[in-house]
Amino acid sequence: MAVRLHHVVVDAHDLPGLARFWAQVLGWRVLSERVREVVIGPDVSAPIGMCFMPVPETKTIKNRVHLDLTTGADDRDAEIERLLRLGARRVNIGQTGEESWTVLADPEGNEFCVVRPKSTLID
Repeated sequence: MAVRLHHVVVDAHDLPGLARFWAQVLGWRVLSERVREVVIGPDVSAPIGMCFMPVPETKTIKNRVHLDLTTGADDRDAEIERLLRLGARRVNIGQTGEESWTVLADPEGNEFCVVRPKSTLID
């Protein structure tokens, strides 16, 4: 059997706080909460989730891997506003302003993008 993706792991200072942020962003729930590991996902049988692990240092440079989130074209701006209310913030990583995505960061500074719907990429 080939390997498959199990978790996206995120280094964090405030594991429960960052896990709750991402659970709210994705409409997921906390599946397991331990002192050194918090796991979230849509449900316990889901093939992939996110795991938050402690680190002593703070984030200092741009992520080399990031998440791209998408939503319907009609509600994209409203969804970005919802993410900002949850604690995300806009960040500039060198965008020109012409991009079809919006770059945000979670409360601990991890960048992620809200991109146009995949159906619009195929056309």
